This record gives sequence, structure tokens and C-alpha cells, in this order.
Amino acid sequence: MASRSGAGGNDPYARELARQAKEQEKARKAAETEAKRKAREEKAAYETARAQEAIDRTYVVENDVEQLSSLLRTAVLDGNALTFDRLKQQFTPTPYLPPRGRTKTAPLPRWEEYEPEPPRGLLGALGFGRKGYDAEVEAARKRFDRALRDHARDEKKRAEKVSEARARHEEQNQQEANRVDEWNGRLEERRSAYRERDVDAVEWFIDQALAASKYPHGFPKAHRVSYQADTGDLLVEMDLPLEDIVPAARAYRYVKTRDEMNPVPRPDKDRKELYASVLAQTALRTVHELFAADTEGAVQSIALNGHVATIDRATGREVHPCLITLQAGREEFGELVLTQVDPRACLKRLRSLVSPNPYELEPVRPLVTFDLSKFRLMDSLDVVAGLDSRPVLMDLTPTEFEHLVRQLFEAIGLDSVNTQPSKDEGVDAVAMNTAPVMKGLCIIQAKRTKNVVPFETVSALAGVVEHKRAAKGILVTTSWFGRASEAFANQHGRLELLDGANLVHLFKEHMDLDVIPGPVPPKRRPQ
Repeated sequence: MASRSGAGGNDPYARELARQAKEQEKARKAAETEAKRKAREEKAAYETARAQEAIDRTYVVENDVEQLSSLLRTAVLDGNALTFDRLKQQFTPTPYLPPRGRTKTAPLPRWEEYEPEPPRGLLGALGFGRKGYDAEVEAARKRFDRALRDHARDEKKRAEKVSEARARHEEQNQQEANRVDEWNGRLEERRSAYRERDVDAVEWFIDQALAASKYPHGFPKAHRVSYQADTGDLLVEMDLPLEDIVPAARAYRYVKTRDEMNPVPRPDKDRKELYASVLAQTALRTVHELFAADTEGAVQSIALNGHVATIDRATGREVHPCLITLQAGREEFGELVLTQVDPRACLKRLRSLVSPNPYELEPVRPLVTFDLSKFRLMDSLDVVAGLDSRPVLMDLTPTEFEHLVRQLFEAIGLDSVNTQPSKDEGVDAVAMNTAPVMKGLCIIQAKRTKNVVPFETVSALAGVVEHKRAAKGILVTTSWFGRASEAFANQHGRLELLDGANLVHLFKEHMDLDVIPGPVPPKRRPQ
């Protein structure tokens, strides 16, 4: 017998092995080719997905910026201000859904299903098997009777279950109807109280209006309000978003060679300008929404202080700086076309104070603060009796100077009284002009200083005057005022600035006192 392992090109076994090896190599190469093809397709699909992700993330950023840029315009055009009618609730009864399980009456047992079959044929005709059949009938009758009893019991349980479920459903509907009726009843009571300028009712409704305002994700909702019924003045203190509300990236790009998703940074100038615009829009939008919600006319002016709650980077402590403060009357604010204004320019027109660098949380002094509705009065002090023949006003204590100013206005003809020196919110004295033409409350602030009075002090007094509905605000100083302060007072119309030079003449004219006010102001350059 020839050996199968012998060499030779005609050996069938060797040829088969060679063929199999060739097929295996071919299959291996085909598998490698297919694997490479799939890898290329998977890589292309991955890169396409990542590129699309960059497009999607860019779209999200652009959409976020668009929302931030149109905060005010969107709210004004929406025109969907909260009202008492919108706060009303409607009761809609929920439909009854039977409990799970058998909800319909089961069919009664039928005797035909239990009755045994009688004997048939000749045996049946002759009566054979009758006794056995009667026994079967008796047993079937018992089973049938038992089935009837079980059916009645089960049907009773089912009916009780359905009845209980229906009763619970009706009770829940009735409870909800009662809750809605109670809510609407209290709402009507609040509406009536609101019309009467009840403080609690007005502040409750303003809270509802502020809570109902819809802002993009990331805006805080913390706020508090205070209302003065006698003047119709509303004070709102609210939290504003931090600078991270503005996206740090303006777009995203996918770098295929490094498989990286790289953000394209938003220019620092653009971020700061958009953030300042967001703060301005939020302030104006809040005032707009509250005036629009006040259909009863209980609110005549709104003072708003916008703060941010954050951590001081220098100290690590929690801080709450005020970045925007404004006050606007209903009539003045109603003249604005908010869909066309530049928010920051509009705030400037409203004589608002805005942080010069909100991105760095540089604060401003609020025009109006809480707990200002009651002046804290103190006993009068006669300063004149203890003065020298030619007193130097800068030698007086701040309290003595305030009382001396009060005595000056009393000598002029006003009924005046000093306020407590602590927590006076910038009010040093209040005076009442009883003259028929100029009758009204005067807010007096005295500044004993050697330096120019800051513009912020003048602007803050304007806020107090507006908040108290005072006829005039008078700022008295031993020094002088800048051009910006004087221009602001002239534009306001109800502010009067008395510098050291004016005090000299007033004390001499009305109290026959020769006073030395303070340092001589520097000479101004001609404008």
C-alpha cells in the first residue's frame, strides 16, 4: 500500500491540505479587510457624531445667549402679566375609574351546567338506573345551590368594593372642589383687600407675581418686598444671577486629529457687556411686570435693589452686594417703549445707580432700603447756646452739626425734628413746610466733611425723596458738590444742594451767626 504522507504533486491528501490552507488564508485576509472596513465606518460615524455634537453644543450656547439678550423684549411682547383672574383655579372633576379586577356582574350559575344527563335507551325507558340518577340530581342540586350562594357572596363583595371606590372617588373630587372654592374665596378676599391697599394683600400678590416670572435656568428666585399703603410705594429686593449665567464659550469645535471637543472662548469684553445687559434687563423687566400686574393701581412707584449672593474671593465669606438700584414712578415708567430701549441707557435715564463693574461685584448704595417707613425721632438739642462767636463747623461733632442744621431750618420757618443717629438710612432730619404753596415733607441730610460730597450721596437722597413722596430733599454740607451732582439735582427738580458758602449766608441771615464752614473748594476749570 502506498503511503499517504509521501511527497509528490499528485498526492490527493497534500493537495487537500494545500487547498484548505489557501482557503483559510483567504478567509483570514477577507476578515481583516472586513474588520478594517468596519473600523473605518465606525471611526467615520464616531467623528460625524462628535462633529454633530459640536454643532449641537454651539446651538445650545447661541440659544442661551439669545434668551439672555432678549429677556426684556420677550417679557414685554408676551404681555401675559399675572392678575388675580389668572390666579383663579378651575375645578374639573376627574372621571371615575373602576378598581382593578371584576367590574361587571358575573353571570348567574345555570342549572343546565350542573344537571346530570338522565339514563337513555331501553334501560332508561324501563326505569333501570333511576335511583342512581336521582342521587346524581340531588348532588348536582347541592352543587348548584352552593354556586348560587357563592355567586351572591362574591357579587355582594364586588358591589361593596365598587361602591367604596366610587365613594372615595367622589369624596376626593369633593375635597378638591372644596379646596378650589376655598382658594378662590380667599383670593377674592385678597383682591378686595388689595383694592383697599392692605399691606399684607399687596405684598402677597407681589410675591405671586415675582414667583410667576419665568426666567432661563440658573436665575435665582429669592426676593422680599415691602409696601407702603399711604404712598403706594413698593420696595423690591431681589437676587440677580451671577456672572456665570453668561456662557464662557461662544462655540464648540471638534478637532478630529486629537479627538478633542474644544470650546471657543467668548471674548472677555462680550461676556462683561452681556452680563451688564442681563442685570439691566432683569431690573427693568421686574418693574414692568409688577406695574403690569397691578391692574388695581395700588402701586404708584417701585424701588428695586438687585443683589447677588456669592462668596467674596478675597475673604471667602458670604456677601450680598447691591449691583443695581433704581426707583421709578408708574407714569414715568409707562412712557418707556421697552421693546426699543437700550436697557443700560434706560436705567441711566431713570437716574438709577448701576455697578460700574458688576463682573467684579463692585457694589452701589441702595437708593431705598427696608425699614425706612418709620423715622426714628430723637430729642432736640440746642447747639447754638454753646457756640463761640464765630464757630468752625468742622469742630462740631456730627450730631451737633445735624442739630445745628435742624435749628437753622426752624429759624427759616420749617417745623423740623432730628432722627436717631443710628440706622437713619441717610436721613438726619425731617421738616414740614406748612406754607400753603410749598406745603409738604422735607428730607434733610447733613454732611460734615472736608471733601467733595460723592455723587452717590446725592443720588441716594433722591431715592429717599421718591420713596417718602417728599416735597423736597435738602443736602447740607460744610464742603462742596461736584458738577455731576449739581446737574443731577437740577434735573431731578426736588433736590436742593447747600454747600459751605451757602451755609455761611443762611446762618448769618436767619440766625445772625458768623460761621466758618470748612475748606475752600478748588477752583473749577471753565467748561
